Amino acid sequence: MITYLLAFAIFLAAVAGLAAGLVLSGRRIQGSCGGLNNVPGVESDCGGACRQPCERRRLARKKAAGEAA
Repeated sequence: MITYLLAFAIFLAAVAGLAAGLVLSGRRIQGSCGGLNNVPGVESDCGGACRQPCERRRLARKKAAGEAA
């Protein structure tokens, strides 16, 4: 049982260290390429991946269009 507690404490210390480093650095979290905010012309939340939506999204759009009409 002491092994599990020690492992948990090590992981907790690692996460706390990463969080403290992030807070103290004052920078924002961003993706490896800067995220979609740095891509000019991208204004949708899916970055253009929704041009061919899946079946579930198509059904939701049809349902929403039917309710709006």
